[in-house]
Amino acid sequence: MSHVSGLESRREAPPLLGPLLSPFLLLAGSWLRQMLRSNRRFFITNSARAPRKTPGKMNILAPVRRDRVLAELPQCLRKEAALHVHKDFHPRVTCACQEHRTGTVGRFKISKVIVVGDLSVGKTCLINRFCKDTFDKNYKATIGVDFEMERFEVLGVPFSLQLWDTAGQERFKCIASTYYRGAQAIIIVFNLNDVASLEHTKQWLADALKENDPASVLLFLVGSKKDLSTPAQYVLMEKDALKVAQEIKAEYWAVSSLTGENVREFFFRVAALTFEANVLAELEKSGARRIGDVVRINSNDSNLYQTASKKKSTCCS
Repeated sequence: MSHVSGLESRREAPPLLGPLLSPFLLLAGSWLRQMLRSNRRFFITNSARAPRKTPGKMNILAPVRRDRVLAELPQCLRKEAALHVHKDFHPRVTCACQEHRTGTVGRFKISKVIVVGDLSVGKTCLINRFCKDTFDKNYKATIGVDFEMERFEVLGVPFSLQLWDTAGQERFKCIASTYYRGAQAIIIVFNLNDVASLEHTKQWLADALKENDPASVLLFLVGSKKDLSTPAQYVLMEKDALKVAQEIKAEYWAVSSLTGENVREFFFRVAALTFEANVLAELEKSGARRIGDVVRINSNDSNLYQTASKKKSTCCS
């Protein structure tokens, strides 16, 4: 009996060890999940589809999916609330990408995009519909922040969107706000069937702009759950949403994560506009035709094309 009790006593942890270790275990678990997710998305390549290896170089990224290749500028949903209504990429952007199509330009070029909005407006479902083409009817509130990385090829240049999904609960706002900094685009999501969520979008934007330069980010106002609105209800809500979008100088979109309506088109638009803004800002900053790896936007939506046209490119008129 003493021998058995001795074994049991050795198996038991000290009374204070569990509470002391639990925070570290939670952090380690979170870090491990991010590493596994990152490895699964970026470093595991399909040998059947992987590109031919070049001597002296390591192939890290898998090929971009065929449905993530952008050769033309995706168009806006409504011209009344759009960042710009040009049908094509800026000539300087097209020309710069053509000159460096060999792949030396934009390696690992990444733009950070944060998604904010009220609790249960559909931020996570929106991201999952585009990145994973799934829709989970079982609601699960985001705790803190989460992110997905989606890779594109824009005008022959590798480009990635880092989509940060932030919590809508008030108790997690202080945690989520620490991840707002350094965003190239802000997506403010509201529920097309909830007027209050639309009214709260301005406060969400104000919180996000505390960590970012208002002149350095692109803004998108997205109405979710369009499938739940009747045509008459949607017309009324869209009228108010367009007004808000014009006030905050954001581009308006209406989507449905359940049906997938406008989801793909929206994220393609986000990728194209952030890429275009990055290249124009890079050319404006450096005064050269070569596109560097450091990404920073310093032109707002109103003067994006005006400031870019001040300096004439040597390859495009």
